[in-house]
Amino acid sequence: MTQFNDSQPIFLQISQRIAEMILNHAAREGEALPSVRQVSADLSVNPLTVTRAYQSLVDLGVVESRRGMGMFVQPGARERLLAHEREVFLNEEWPRIRARIAALELDPGQLLGKGGNDE
Repeated sequence: MTQFNDSQPIFLQISQRIAEMILNHAAREGEALPSVRQVSADLSVNPLTVTRAYQSLVDLGVVESRRGMGMFVQPGARERLLAHEREVFLNEEWPRIRARIAALELDPGQLLGKGGNDE
């Protein structure tokens, strides 16, 4: 059984895993994704949770539903995901990271592994 964390809804964790498959070229443009039933059984989750995960990827324009055939990776999906993930990082994650760096009084050399105590 797959472990999920309590910090975010399971459907988001599933959609992130599928997005990572696309970003890492494990799922390529035009390829079919595993069926809702298969993912549901593999992860021991409700099929509606998987459907919701797939729908979030449809909403991003990286996955399409083909009636009677299943879910498929859209052409240009990787580029759209990269753009989306970069935007999320820069607007949501980076400000927190930057504030933490400032609070710890770290300098760029330390962050990049140049200098400091790691030599």
